[in-house]
Amino acid sequence: MKVVVALGGNALLRRDQPPTAENQLENIRAAAVQLARVAEQHDLVLTHGNGPQVGLLALQAAAYDKVAAYPLDVLGAQTDGMLGYLLEQELANVLPASHTVTTLITRVEVDPADPAFSHPSKPIGPMYTKAESEHIASERSWVMAADGAAFRRVVASPAPLRVLGLQAIRWLLEHGALVIAAGGGGIPVARTGASGDKRLHGVSAVIDKDLCTSLLAREIQADLLIIATDVPAVYIDWGLPTQRALGHVTPEDLAMHHFVEGSMGPKVEAARGFVLATGKPAVIGSLDQIEDMLAGHAGTQVYLAKASGAV
Repeated sequence: MKVVVALGGNALLRRDQPPTAENQLENIRAAAVQLARVAEQHDLVLTHGNGPQVGLLALQAAAYDKVAAYPLDVLGAQTDGMLGYLLEQELANVLPASHTVTTLITRVEVDPADPAFSHPSKPIGPMYTKAESEHIASERSWVMAADGAAFRRVVASPAPLRVLGLQAIRWLLEHGALVIAAGGGGIPVARTGASGDKRLHGVSAVIDKDLCTSLLAREIQADLLIIATDVPAVYIDWGLPTQRALGHVTPEDLAMHHFVEGSMGPKVEAARGFVLATGKPAVIGSLDQIEDMLAGHAGTQVYLAKASGAV
């Protein structure tokens, strides 16, 4: 079976952890053990988030004021290399030697006129108190927004239109490789110039990795999409006394509820889009339950039609 797994940036660097290299490596090692079990049984394409990491790089870049900070597309490419390297190395350490693991730096085309550029919504970087966020917003002219009880920087997150380099991904899969691609939602690039001009340039944004992964999974005709995050399922009425996890649902069931933009919202949209486009299932849940998610026993399982008696 061809499986695409989207690994959340917060699963690699948890919300309550200092963003140190040691914490990140420890989490990646734990993730590699779980992912290797999938790779031993199935063809696997792995994507990953980069919200905490790209935000930290942006902070570090802004701290050196002798030159202008690198734009988000370049910082995103840096996280692709960093996280791809760590994931590749730790997966190679736990998989049999016969298994090939490879990382691709992946560009993803977006529309330069996407309204997302005037409505930043993608959280990146560390958490702040309200007072800290107000100070940073004033000092750096960054847009800050609530993320649960804390605040984070938010940036433009245009919709992915086209994953570039699909030929390489398909070729590697056909030759038995575990492919790490489209990290952080891919590096956002856009076309400029007169009609028909083929030139592409990077744009300062962070594409939502779940929406990009859903598009990639459709393009390579995956049999299953797994969105692995730091919660065990999709919840309705999150944080309220009526909070409830969703089990087996259809895209229509999910469309009846509102989910937070920049958080669970894109995950739900990505799962719905994949299921509606392909008729194949998608799952949203915790990485440490990935084998149970594969077996249909954990997470929020999204099917085109609901099984009899499902909740």
